[in-house]
Amino acid sequence: MSMERIASILAQTPKGQKITLCAWVRTFRNTQFIALQDGSSTEPLQAVIQAHNFPEELIKKINTGACLEITGTLAESLGKGQSVELHVSDLKILGECDASVYPLQPKKHSLEFLREIGHLRMRSQVFGAVFRVRHHLSFAVHQFFNQKGFFNLHTPIITASDAEGAGELFHVTTLNLNDLPKDSAGKVDFSQDFFGTEAHLTVSGQLQGELGAMALGQIYTFGPTFRAENSNTTRHLSEFWMIEPEMAFYNLQDNMDLAEEFLKYLCNYALTHAKDEIKLLSEREAEEQKQLPQEKRNSMTLAERLAFVVDSPFERITYTEAVKILEQSKPHKNGKFQFPVAWGLELQSEHERYLVEQHFKKPAIITGYPAAFKAFYMRMNDDGKTVAAMDVLFPGIGEIMGGSQREERLAILEQKCQTSGIDPQTLWWYLDTRRFGTCVHSGFGLGFERLVMFVTGMTNIRDVIPFPRTPKSANF
Repeated sequence: MSMERIASILAQTPKGQKITLCAWVRTFRNTQFIALQDGSSTEPLQAVIQAHNFPEELIKKINTGACLEITGTLAESLGKGQSVELHVSDLKILGECDASVYPLQPKKHSLEFLREIGHLRMRSQVFGAVFRVRHHLSFAVHQFFNQKGFFNLHTPIITASDAEGAGELFHVTTLNLNDLPKDSAGKVDFSQDFFGTEAHLTVSGQLQGELGAMALGQIYTFGPTFRAENSNTTRHLSEFWMIEPEMAFYNLQDNMDLAEEFLKYLCNYALTHAKDEIKLLSEREAEEQKQLPQEKRNSMTLAERLAFVVDSPFERITYTEAVKILEQSKPHKNGKFQFPVAWGLELQSEHERYLVEQHFKKPAIITGYPAAFKAFYMRMNDDGKTVAAMDVLFPGIGEIMGGSQREERLAILEQKCQTSGIDPQTLWWYLDTRRFGTCVHSGFGLGFERLVMFVTGMTNIRDVIPFPRTPKSANF
């Protein structure tokens, strides 16, 4: 079947060309005007039908949600809202839809309601736009790294290492859970398991990515990661996607330069290749903002925030400098911050947003965090208190990316493992990269869903992944 997509049809100049397409009915007005959508565009295509030319039984089946195959000629539209329309010569019902029970009606639905019909929500305008933007961003990630000579590395989903040391792991086992084998100490004997050791779903591909960087020079991973964190907030998922480049011979400065270039590229790509989607999502956000108190509204529109990232050089400051700024800020002095500010405490989202949105008025990269609350693999600075870490802060969201220069010195890394409660023997393969030809190297991690949230303006992370996995929920 030779078909055309609505996005392509809407871009054509009408010359009476004959077109065949398959699409779903969004609305059917006055038994004459059918608004069609096929997922390729934010805008529907209007098909004009002369009802008296078709059987009455067929016309009755043209309901919202029905799937049609239509052939017609493309003509200039005389109505408002579209430049072209299709004059129908042939129509077939491919799939009927009972409009009386179909939950996705041609009206505005709340995001809460659409989450309840997750199997159908991608058919709505807003979610169609979100997932087209997600596609564009995914493509842009691969294009950016490919153009810069990076190699895509597929790191394992099943692993025996916990890169973050968080302990919030999903275990992978073939053992009989009703009759677990035990060792002499009464603990589960994983030597009898499928892999002969305790295994779980990965929380990060970073450690394996470093192995690739120490052989191929510069690599990136882009795959699913998993956290068994019992959290139902709007910012947490149990399954999400991470982008993690690792680069040999990059110091922290090089790492920051790449991170800034990468984020600017992605935001610019969305502005260039998803204009219609950004426009629709901007209008949706503007309507929602009207329902909020003035002090909680975004100071910039969605498109303005994206341009803000693209056009602004990122401010670069140390954690120590950031704490001093926050301690001297009006919100801190007036007791407006919910969380305390002091050297040695982690910065919260409200602190990060203040720095970006009110103080610097541009994205920021903070470096030199206290080693106490950063991962063991981050390079210790000469002061013995801070590490060569970096967090990138964006307006409206706070931290969007984290990274560091990795600790390349074997003795220091072994000591940091022990301080963090990690047995160096379990990471012998990782430490070997420091034994055999070690070098300065760096990397960062970007949660893909957090990026999609920023680019689409969605405020719940469950709305930017097709099938969210959260505590007590693994539908579809």
